[in-house]
Amino acid sequence: MSRRVTPALLASALLTAGLVGCSADARQAESAPAPVEPSSVASATPRVPAGTAPQRAFAVGVRQLKLNRDGRALPVTLWYPAAGEAGGAVKRSAAAAAGRFPVVMFSHGLGGRPDDYATLLTRWAAAGFVVAAPAFPHTSRGGDGNVLDVLNQPADVSYTLTEVLALDGKAGDPLRGRLDAERVAAAGHSAGGVTTIGLFTASRDERLDAGVVFAGTALGVGTAFAGAAAPQLFVHGELDEVVDYAAGRAAYDKVPWPKAMLSLPKGDHGRALLSDGAALRVVSDTSVEFLRWTLYGDPAAKKRISTDAKRGDIATFDDHL
Repeated sequence: MSRRVTPALLASALLTAGLVGCSADARQAESAPAPVEPSSVASATPRVPAGTAPQRAFAVGVRQLKLNRDGRALPVTLWYPAAGEAGGAVKRSAAAAAGRFPVVMFSHGLGGRPDDYATLLTRWAAAGFVVAAPAFPHTSRGGDGNVLDVLNQPADVSYTLTEVLALDGKAGDPLRGRLDAERVAAAGHSAGGVTTIGLFTASRDERLDAGVVFAGTALGVGTAFAGAAAPQLFVHGELDEVVDYAAGRAAYDKVPWPKAMLSLPKGDHGRALLSDGAALRVVSDTSVEFLRWTLYGDPAAKKRISTDAKRGDIATFDDHL
């Protein structure tokens, strides 16, 4: 992976910032260095054809995959639309619902685990998306906390995506025939937001059609957004005590494609993502409609994005979609 910021600088900045998932003890972040100017020409038009997202909610199933990339253990949690009545508890290894569903890759923050974000990610699954969330070997809870390994995580996500999409053609797999490999997004929080930005810059994965960045920064991966247009949704708390709001805004400003930024004036580093409160409802509803538009190509969903974002005066919305 290309390192646009020296390892020593990355380690110092991220460690000082205390990128510890959503830790309540996170310290004030240092300002990020000036974003790297884009060096590649990005196309201007999203590539997902117009369509219609499912109009109903789904039950949600969950399962685990055990992957390994060159000695890097990558246990993956998969949440997916399941057969049965919506609204109940998530069911382990439930039968998948009928249909073909877009895939969203989710990257956790430093010291976090995929299950920490289950409230948000199960809402995505209930809306008709398969969500695949790897636990990274060094930055997940229980790992050695090596911050430099964030630079290896975009490759982990790309590898995991390849393995997940292969399930669509695997005989006997519960997700056989259920995955739409042409409609894929990446999302992530904090260090996972860095990982996500990297998938559109220094480690561009051309299979990705859209991105969602929660409390992220381009530190270490740069802002040389490249390849086919991939709309981006940034979500950031203006009182973020770990990744300075200005650093997230600077990365957002460099996105050359359709984009929007949901700013939470009273939001911190993202603890709202872990609990079912009013802020999470705004974030989840806005991100669901964004994913419905970018992955299903649903024009009606696009019209609902700003309405959901502004509901209750919890957030402000910079809309360039």
